[in-house]
Amino acid sequence: MAVSLRENAAKKAAEVLSGVSAELGRITSTGLKLDGFKHEIPDYFVAELPGTLRLPQLALHGSVSGLKDSDGGSVTGQGSFSYEASETKDAVLALAYKPGDRVLALPLNGGNDAIVLCRVVSGNG
Repeated sequence: MAVSLRENAAKKAAEVLSGVSAELGRITSTGLKLDGFKHEIPDYFVAELPGTLRLPQLALHGSVSGLKDSDGGSVTGQGSFSYEASETKDAVLALAYKPGDRVLALPLNGGNDAIVLCRVVSGNG
């Protein structure tokens, strides 16, 4: 039954998104302006990217400052920090955009709504 539900959901999503193409746009101080749509979209949606955050085992070495010893004195010098591998389920990457950012968006409802998928940058960074 679960397989059937998943297949039906995938089929419905494909029907809804058929013919939908992504478009470049720019975040403005008052909304989103898509390159191919003459009106600004004041209330746009932003995609969140849920998943599992996996961090590898990691060791960092460098300067240590701003720490206090048990008597309240300053501690400075060289230090190492070691982290064990970890996994956090249900992590969400929510991106923040600012005016002037170039973005890739999916226009919806004839261009009246849009979902911003990501920021777009040049190949040189």
